[in-house]
Amino acid sequence: MTIAIGERLPQATFKEKTADGAVELSTDDLFKGKRVVLFAVPGAFTPTCTLNHLPGYLENRDAILGRGVDDIAVISVNDWHVMGAWAEQSGGMGKIHFLADWNAAFTKAIGLDADLSAGGLGVRSKRYSMLVEDGVVKSLNVEENPGQATVSAAAAMIEQL
Repeated sequence: MTIAIGERLPQATFKEKTADGAVELSTDDLFKGKRVVLFAVPGAFTPTCTLNHLPGYLENRDAILGRGVDDIAVISVNDWHVMGAWAEQSGGMGKIHFLADWNAAFTKAIGLDADLSAGGLGVRSKRYSMLVEDGVVKSLNVEENPGQATVSAAAAMIEQL
């Protein structure tokens, strides 16, 4: 069952690449007492994710933070090495969190997993964005088509803020 507005995010652990190597971050580390924009992509370095979805959030980072948001994070079912390389290549390192949900545990727990095996990707995340306040989902925008980033795009999130 897909997580709904008003529900609390489940406890999970993510990995993120930093200058000191991989660090583990819990759901509480990321969301407790904070207002956070979280968006998910089916895969780092994939076309829509790299050319459209991520750039919108990087370009609009200041506008999003200027609306009372404490942090922005992107999550993908990839390992932390891939997410770290994507952060570096995109220029996003240190600007937003690049979270690796390496085993899709969080993605499955919130019911936003997708079997993209037909495209050679295996189990991945649906493309979505959400506003989370103190661990509770305040808005949720799930794309119908993983190849599009419209309802989950940065511009759409800014309108919701």
